[in-house]
Parts: sequence; structure tokens; C-alpha cells
Amino acid sequence: EEQARMASEREQIRNALLAALSHDLRTPLTVLFGQAEILTLDLASEGSPHARQASEIRQHVLNTTRLVNNLLDMARIQSGGFNLKKEWLTLEEVVGSALQMLEPGLSSPINLSLPEPLTLIHVDGPLFERVLINLLENAVKYAGAQAEIGIDAHVEGENLQLDVWDNGPGLPPGQEQTIFDKFARGNKESAVPGVGLGLAICRAIVDVHGGTITAFNRPEGGACFRVTLPQQTAPELEEFHEDM
Repeated sequence: EEQARMASEREQIRNALLAALSHDLRTPLTVLFGQAEILTLDLASEGSPHARQASEIRQHVLNTTRLVNNLLDMARIQSGGFNLKKEWLTLEEVVGSALQMLEPGLSSPINLSLPEPLTLIHVDGPLFERVLINLLENAVKYAGAQAEIGIDAHVEGENLQLDVWDNGPGLPPGQEQTIFDKFARGNKESAVPGVGLGLAICRAIVDVHGGTITAFNRPEGGACFRVTLPQQTAPELEEFHEDM
């Protein structure tokens, strides 16, 4: 019992430090991203050969910002001081927003199979977008830039089931659960950059929404990450559009 208490205290201290560091990094990263964005646009309009390097700087700053946001949200969620700001959104707009944010880093389109008619979900929009962004980034990293990647979603009973899949090498045997642990990497010997927080924050966000996330290898090859969210009684779409 004493060991458990000490472990809990260490985790609280670690989360507090992560939150403080992440918060302090956010402002300079925001400024840096803005400057990189301006530089990229200016050099591109001038036809400068350095426009590509400026765009790469912008993308690296964006990736670092996402990592910092993951650290901050993970610390806040695990500290218990995190308030979800749920609202009714269409699944299509949440997926579309995530894809728009990822577009510069995608070399090929994402295959989409979403339910018809429009499906309303009751989520914290920015947080659920983070889940999709992290899962798609993970697929691009480990399946490869040329891999086929897709999002399939459908309503099954009282749950929304959303799959993010790829046709890459798949998950290492026996790591289907541990891959969601903090600082876990799918392949420890991989040269792919990252610290192993993306999937951990996915699980934390899905958990606070009352859902589940699992990972498995597809029979046809590649990996699949499945998010299952309980569906609440949604307002009629006509009422939803009137409220917007």
C-alpha cells in the first residue's frame, strides 16, 4: 500500500512537471509557427528555391506543437482536473477537420467510408480530432508514406465504431495492448521519430468519453485501431442545423 501511494505521488509530480513544461513551450512554438508560415508563403510567392526548406521547418514546428499538446492534455487528464467540453458535431466535420490539419504531411488521400446519413456524435471536438490526428500520424509513420490508409465508421447498436487502418507491416506480436502505454513504441528498434505518447493520449481521450480503443492486425495485412464510442440520443438534424 505504501509503495502504491509513493508511485501515485511520483506520477502526480511527473504530470505536474509535464504540464508546466508543455504550457511554457506553447507560446514560443506558436510564435515560431506563425513566423515559419509567413516565411513559407513569402518564399513560395517569390519562387525561391528555399521555399521547400521553409515548408519543412513549418511542418517540424507543427509536429512539435502537437507533441507538446499531447503532453499537456495527458497531464491534465491524468491529474483529474480536465473538463470535457462536449457538443453535438457531425462525424464528417470532425474527420474533415482532422484531415485538413494533416493534409501537408499526407502524400496520398485517405480512404473514407462514413455512415449515411450524417451521423451526430457528442464529443469534445478538438480532443476527438486529436485522436484521429494521432492515429493517422501513427499509420503514416509506421506503415510508410506510400501505404494505403483509411477511416471506416458505422453505427452498431448503441455504439459508434470507427476504424483507422493501414496496409503496412502491422503490429509486433503481443503488443496489441502495451502499445497504448505511455512512452511505448511499436518497434523499439525503429528509426521512426517519436516518444510514444500519441497512442497513450488517444486512449486517455477515448476513456474520458466513456469509450474504448483497441488495436489488432487485419487478416488482409496491416494494422487497425478501433475506437468504440457510446451513442447518446442525438437531436434531429433539422434541430441541429437550426441551433448552429
